[in-house]
Amino acid sequence: MDKDAESKRVGLARALSKLGYCSRSEAAALARSGRVRINGVTRRDPETPVRLHHDRIEVDRNTVQEESKIYLMLNKPRGLVTTASDESGRNTVYSCLGDGLPWVGPVGRLDKASEGLLLFSNDSDWAARISDPRTHVEKTYHVQVASVVDVKLAETLLRGIRTANGELLRAREARMLREGERNSWFEIVLDEGKNRHIRRMFEALGIEVLRLVRVAVGPIQLGQLAKGKFRALTGREKTAMDQAIRISPARAF
Repeated sequence: MDKDAESKRVGLARALSKLGYCSRSEAAALARSGRVRINGVTRRDPETPVRLHHDRIEVDRNTVQEESKIYLMLNKPRGLVTTASDESGRNTVYSCLGDGLPWVGPVGRLDKASEGLLLFSNDSDWAARISDPRTHVEKTYHVQVASVVDVKLAETLLRGIRTANGELLRAREARMLREGERNSWFEIVLDEGKNRHIRRMFEALGIEVLRLVRVAVGPIQLGQLAKGKFRALTGREKTAMDQAIRISPARAF
């Protein structure tokens, strides 16, 4: 391993996350509760500098070893929140993962009412690159709305919609997929990660969203994965995502 990498100092909470032990917020809580030691000394400050692969980190007096990297995809059902635990007692996406897995964190978010592709990993650097707005990893959604709308709505979504508070929201790509007697389906591609982006676009137009399903993150497709099921990414999928996040172009509309 590169000596510079070995001697690089990072905060304690980040170090535990990079080692794949837990999330940064969980690591911070462990430190503050006095359960973490560095080289035999208890450290309560989550920002305590640590030399990865050099200093010995212990949680509850057990040495933390770097976990093998795991990359998963889940077809998230509607009604689950994207968090490890919920103060209100709502069911979370972790109920789909079962027991026996090392800690993995969600890569990005899907709100409770949304469905579809959600990635998980214990590789915090990889997850951060995908979630970073500067990387412009595209997310593709299929959206059912509660009205039959003009095909020109796609042009409106591309130009952008101004919300009541003045924020401009727009789609990278938009096209109608199909329409029925009472509703329509659109395919929308975003390369931004604004909170409830699609729902707020349609709300600003007075259109109700019935279903919102994420079908792709960058080159990774949801495909035929059953709802509520998960699987490991294939080597080809992982390589394709690595290539997608290696270059971070400053894309413009």
